[in-house]
Parts: sequence; structure tokens; C-alpha cells
Amino acid sequence: MKRVRSTLPPRVLLKLTLATCFITASGLAFAQDPQSEELLEGIQAGEKVEITLSDPEKQLPLDDLRKFTEVFSRIKDAYVEEVSDQQLLESAIKGMLSDLDPHSTYLAPKDYEELEESTSGEFGGLGIEVGIENGFVKVIAPIDDTPAQKAGVQAGDLIIKLDEKPVKGMSLEEAVQMMRGKPGTVLTLTIMREGESAPIEIDVVRDIIKVTSVKSRMLDNGYGYLRITQFQADTGGQFRDTLKKLETEHGADLDGLIIDLRNNPGGVLQAAVETADALLDGGLIVYTEGRIQSSRLRFSAKSGDVMTGTPIVVLINGGSASASEILAGALQDHERAVIMGTQSFGKGSVQTVIPLDETHAIKMTTARYYTPDGRSIQATGIKPDIVVRPAELTELDGQPFFTEADLSGHLEGQNEGKGKAKDQDRPGEQAPDTVSMVERDYQLRSALNLLKGMHILNRRGKNSGEGSGE
Repeated sequence: MKRVRSTLPPRVLLKLTLATCFITASGLAFAQDPQSEELLEGIQAGEKVEITLSDPEKQLPLDDLRKFTEVFSRIKDAYVEEVSDQQLLESAIKGMLSDLDPHSTYLAPKDYEELEESTSGEFGGLGIEVGIENGFVKVIAPIDDTPAQKAGVQAGDLIIKLDEKPVKGMSLEEAVQMMRGKPGTVLTLTIMREGESAPIEIDVVRDIIKVTSVKSRMLDNGYGYLRITQFQADTGGQFRDTLKKLETEHGADLDGLIIDLRNNPGGVLQAAVETADALLDGGLIVYTEGRIQSSRLRFSAKSGDVMTGTPIVVLINGGSASASEILAGALQDHERAVIMGTQSFGKGSVQTVIPLDETHAIKMTTARYYTPDGRSIQATGIKPDIVVRPAELTELDGQPFFTEADLSGHLEGQNEGKGKAKDQDRPGEQAPDTVSMVERDYQLRSALNLLKGMHILNRRGKNSGEGSGE
């Protein structure tokens, strides 16, 4: 007699039991997988069948499932207020994910929508940067070429009503949620404006607002400053475009660049990879390791550094996390930039958004990421090459020094008159707002001074090389 052996999980055994109860053509439909079909054929042929059950330790723990249903039932019966089954099940799902780590979570429709907006950099809204002042919403600035700017909203306006709802006592988050909405819908802003004796009503038609995640300016003649606020889907393209804009503004290649990643919470992994790719001339950028094959990825840079070796300083701090740490770590490992500031946050894990349906999803940690040199920065962060802590410096009034030129009867110098140009007559003078920005920010000033030193050394190195021909 032929002996058929198999190890079956409970779900397959259930199918097989049903099938053996109905040894008919329709009964065979219960056992469609090859394992159970082979066993069923053996039973029909009168063969001896041996079945080994799978290890019960690897199956769902029945005692814990009973405990879950008991708690579910107790809450339903005895909680102070009536709770729906849907609410309890959603809470159970949230608990399962939130207990894993701080970054895994359940995304209800509103949360899912906000996540999509933050990663895409697009949302339906008015196009204004706002803050709170004396309980009212204050317009910091309308964004260029947006519905708010076109409708006449100005910086400094105080919004006192949104449609018919007063904003006094409303949180900034609540106000922002009211201002966002479906493109094409109208929101009436009632504002107080300096110089106007009565409130003004402005109708603004919501539209798709694109948030720029990359901002830039020239700090000094030849030295650019580029801040990435967060990594969105198109940040890599914005980064390249902004670099071209800075070089066009300068009229030549930059002498140095500061990339400010301070308080950048991260964002889209691919955007950080694209940004690093622009500055590296090949090599590994980052790789991820997880339990499933799809979470094991490697990202490498293509040939070509858009800045062709221009000195770069990257500023980081404790608010620099995730994707910003990927960029800083890649540039540090490839010795492409000097990392300056304070130790970064240390979020070295990758979250994957898994849609459950059109409106619900889960965000779950699926991998750890590693820098090109194999460093895991989870809970350790990126350590800067040069530690510079935030500080306030005040210049001391020094005692005036006499120089040779002050001595009576001194020999006249060949270029004596040329060195006394006033500060305001010096070429390449920084704009007043830029000077103020550098003076207020000690870390930024330190980065700029380092860049100037690196540029001087590089220039001297080139000049020395040019004169050492054989």
C-alpha cells in the first residue's frame, strides 16, 4: 500500500476535512492546492495517509485571541459610553502598529491625505504663509503666482474671519485646515489692513498650490546658500534648478556652496538619492536591509558631479532626520562635503506606505538604511566633521592701534592710498539682509568662513600646480 505523507497548516487541513466529507466532484473543489489534492487522491484510492500537523508554536496563539475577544466584549458591554465595533477594531489596528516603533502607524482618510500632500508638495489651498498674532491669523507673505497673491492679499494682513467663522481663539492648524480645500471652491477672507479704517473682504478661489522645498540666496560674492526644508517628490529636480539659478545670478561657477539641512525632518527617500546623485561622480549613495526582498535596495550615483568639485559645507543639527541624514551621510562617506553643526536625529529606518483601500493605509517600518561605508545611523545619527553649536557672538570694541602709516615722516608706501577704501566701497558687498542673516546665525557664519578658507587653499594649490611644470 502506498503511503502518502505531508505536513499541513490548519487552513489546508480544514479544506481537506471538508473535501473528505463530500467525496464528489464538487467536494474536490475545496482542495485546490497540490498538497491537499495529492492527499485526497490517496484517500480515494484507499491508500494509507499520514498527516503531520504544523508546529502549534508557529500558529496564531489561541489563548491570546480569546483574551482579545474577551477585552473586546468587555469594552462593548461596560465602557462608560457606547463604542461601535468599527471604532474598536480601528483602535486595535492603531495599537498594533504604534506599539512596534514610533514611526509605524495607521492612516485614516485625513492622515492618508495629509501624507500624500506633504510628500507630493501639492495641495488645494490659497497660497499664503501664515502665523498667529494676538489670536488672529497673520499673513506672513503670499506665495508668488498663487490665488491669494492674485486676489490682493498682502503681507501683514490680519485675517479675522474665514467665510463667516471668526478666527479669534482658533488654532493655527484649524485655520490652515479651513483655508485648504478642493480647487475651484471660494473662501472669503475678512482682513484688517494697516491704513484701512474698516475690514476688507477678499474672495479667493482655491487652486493647486505647489510648495517649494528648496530655497536659496547668495551669501557673498561667489558663495551660495541653499536650504532644503524637507524632501518631497520633486526636490531632486528643484535642487538642480536652484543650483543653475545661483550660478546664473553669480555669472560663473560658484566658489562654494552651503547646504542647510537643519530641522529638515526628511521625507521621500528617492528625493534624497536624486540630490546626492547630483553632487557625486558615481558610487553607492545608500542601501536598505529588511526581512522581505522588496525592502533590500541599493541606490548608486550616475557619473557626473554638476558642481565639478566645488567645496560644499552641509549644516545639520538634532532636527535633521531620515532623508536629510541619507544625504549628509552619503556626502560625508564620499568626502564630497564637510558636515558641520551638531549630531543629527538618528532616524535610520525606512517606512513603506501600504494602501488598504482608496482612503486607508498603514505606514510601516520595513527596513533600516545604511550609508555607503555600511554605517547604520539608527539611534546614533550623523556625527559632524566639525562640531559647531549655536551661539551668539558680540564684537568687542578694540583699542585703536597705531600703524607705520600713522608715524610722522614715515616712508611712503607704494600702494599706501589704495588700502584705505571704505567698507561700503568694497566690491562684492553682501546685501544688508544677507549680512544680518549671517551675523545672527553663528553656524552659518562658521560655514561661510570655512568655505572661503577652502576656496583660498584650492586656488593656491592650482596656482602652485600650474607653475611646477618640468
